[in-house]
Amino acid sequence: MSTCVFIQIRCKPGTTYKVAEEIALREIHSELYSTSGEYDLLMKLYIPKDEDVGKFINDQLLNIGDIERSLTTMTFKVF
Repeated sequence: MSTCVFIQIRCKPGTTYKVAEEIALREIHSELYSTSGEYDLLMKLYIPKDEDVGKFINDQLLNIGDIERSLTTMTFKVF
């Protein structure tokens, strides 16, 4: 079973659409939303069963140049 995580992403000013387009091209997300507040994007992502969560996020997402900061929320159980 895959691990569901939610990642909030803060982009460099003026680059939110560029970052969102790059994420869409990588086809790694389940859902991607534009948000207001401290972060610019909210992404729902399923980490493959045999992957390390941190390494997967670093290798597949956080190498996008215009991402300034991220906050990952891991999930554990569906109710």
